[in-house]
Amino acid sequence: MLVLDKSGSMSTTTSFKGVPEQRIEALHKVALPNSVNPAIVFDPLPPGKKIAPEARRPMVRSKVAHRAVPADLDDLAFLPVTELSELVRRKRVTSVQLTQMYLARLKTYDPVLRCVISLTEDRAFAQAHAADAEIRGGKYRGPLHGIPWGAKDLLAVRGYKTTWGAGPFKEQVIDADATVVQRLDAAGAVLVAKLTLGELAQGDIWFGATTKNPWKVDQGSSGSSAGPASATAAGLVGFAIGSETLGSISSPSTRCGTTGLRPTFGRVPRTGAMALSWTMDKLGPICRSVEDCAIVLDAIYGPDGQDKSVISAAYHWDARLSPKRLRVGYVKSAFDTPQIDPTDAKRTLHATKQFDDAALDVFKRLGIKLIPVDLPDVPYDAMRIILSAEAAAAFDDLTRSNRDNELVQQGKFDWPNSFRTSRFIPAVDYVNANRLRSIAIQKWDDLMRTVDVIVTPTGAANLSQLVATNLTGHPAVILPNGFRDDGTPVSLTFLGPLFEEPKLLAVARAYQEATGFHLKHPEVPLTPPAPPAPVPPVS
Repeated sequence: MLVLDKSGSMSTTTSFKGVPEQRIEALHKVALPNSVNPAIVFDPLPPGKKIAPEARRPMVRSKVAHRAVPADLDDLAFLPVTELSELVRRKRVTSVQLTQMYLARLKTYDPVLRCVISLTEDRAFAQAHAADAEIRGGKYRGPLHGIPWGAKDLLAVRGYKTTWGAGPFKEQVIDADATVVQRLDAAGAVLVAKLTLGELAQGDIWFGATTKNPWKVDQGSSGSSAGPASATAAGLVGFAIGSETLGSISSPSTRCGTTGLRPTFGRVPRTGAMALSWTMDKLGPICRSVEDCAIVLDAIYGPDGQDKSVISAAYHWDARLSPKRLRVGYVKSAFDTPQIDPTDAKRTLHATKQFDDAALDVFKRLGIKLIPVDLPDVPYDAMRIILSAEAAAAFDDLTRSNRDNELVQQGKFDWPNSFRTSRFIPAVDYVNANRLRSIAIQKWDDLMRTVDVIVTPTGAANLSQLVATNLTGHPAVILPNGFRDDGTPVSLTFLGPLFEEPKLLAVARAYQEATGFHLKHPEVPLTPPAPPAPVPPVS
């Protein structure tokens, strides 16, 4: 029996019917840091599926028009990496200048957006000076050389706190650099800040505040990659690295109008990143354009010899790939969902329908004939117990020590209560959920054999795709697709086969360039909005 005290906290006295209590007690005596992975490794590839092994080739990037350097460097803040990199390569602007500009913007706008946990100023200037010296000396490492970026604060950086957005860990320092950090260092990128995440990768509320949406600062930026999306959208970094387990790149990219890439599970090593779900966690870029995402992925993908889930698979970005050569499907039932429930005029079924319908017209103008597809009918929601069980295991010590009381969010569905109740998930059902997952993986592979890319509404009209593809490990691109009357962005989602990100990116890039929504940027106020006046009591 699992014992809770009167406050709902967990007692350390635990016994399970049919299991010798001594075995459970012995297990609890072993310290298991979050960095220790289970001996079981998830593989998203169905039986018999073959992929091309990793073979590094130089990227083929799109041509970028030469831009004059403005008198005010702040005017460069919203440029994509594709353009910033050319200014740096041509020595029109230095990495130090960009670093100074972005750090100044971080300091100016963070009091409003609350997107920063730690500035990495000393590290940043050391990297920027080194980048400028190398470029002056003729050593150019590539399009990320000298570009300032921000890391979601679940990535370890030696010498700086790695808080996971959570009070119990706000003083935690991990004496290592995450693999992704090491790889971006090797590419010459300049880390300027560790950015916020909702505590333990849930939502946009962390131990210091709620991270805000730059387009509407009285609204949260969504989560859990709250800081990376907010900072990228507000022009406070050149790009950022986020993570997704079940929507944590998709949701804040939608809310903040950024372009997010969730790579295939097993594409990018997670060594040095907080574990929430060993079989669902994925790291990926949040940028201002699709090609930026393609460039960043080129720097961070591939095995590191430590994360056993990473698969050696080829990746090659070629901007010349025409989407007209690809088979593009669309989830017709999701696009056809009526905006209002015909049985209840007050119930909205498809809040973004006008934008999604307009997207279909864009594909027609691009000469891309869309193929209607149906998503596999599998009880995806039932499999969410996989995430619940793994997250509870990842933070079991936090729960049994009652330090989960230090977390800010204590609602019914927040982590403290989810961790406690997830201990009641039978091991048999966890295993069987993963068996059902194998069926879903096979069905999705069958679907993806018929098309190269699938486009779908991001939101409520088709949320099952989000749960499904996070369970099966398929990659996704989320990009801005218009703006509501209140100025806030909406998004569109593109899905691709396992380890086929180049095709996915090619279609998403063609759509993005045809619409230009990514070129708009928010005007962030320098002061947060005043709280609403209290309502006087009725006498």
